[in-house]
Amino acid sequence: MPPAPNDVRPFAALDDVDRAILTELAADGRLPNNALAERVGVAPSTCLTRTRALRDCGAIRGFHAEVDPAAVGLPLQALVSVRLTAHERAAVDAFRARSVRLPGVVSVFHVAGAEDYVLHVRAASGDALRDFVLDHLAVDPAVQHTQTSLIFEQARGMG
Repeated sequence: MPPAPNDVRPFAALDDVDRAILTELAADGRLPNNALAERVGVAPSTCLTRTRALRDCGAIRGFHAEVDPAAVGLPLQALVSVRLTAHERAAVDAFRARSVRLPGVVSVFHVAGAEDYVLHVRAASGDALRDFVLDHLAVDPAVQHTQTSLIFEQARGMG
């Protein structure tokens, strides 16, 4: 079972080979084990063992396909900043637990600053995005304020 998000993980114990495996997989999560082993300079059996250990300790959180949102009918993306009315741990934790299950939510970020959370949301249209904010956030008594920023373009970084 992977560690909870706030658990201290033994990342300090990772060596250069482990970090090389993580770097290569971050660039191409579909890289076959033999090719990965060759790139990092270890035997395929060693690479497989280390990759499994990295997954088990939580350094590798998972593998996914990056799909063009328009291909699944959700061409509009936005970042919705949310300021909560209360900041007790229970209220904050409850909002996070609810928000990750909302339709169209890709990611939820707990942030520092004037806002408490930023939600990365995908929607079919401007009307659908407005309905998302009104139906799920504006009516939530835990939410004091929202601000929506449309995403015109997204480029993935190397890190």
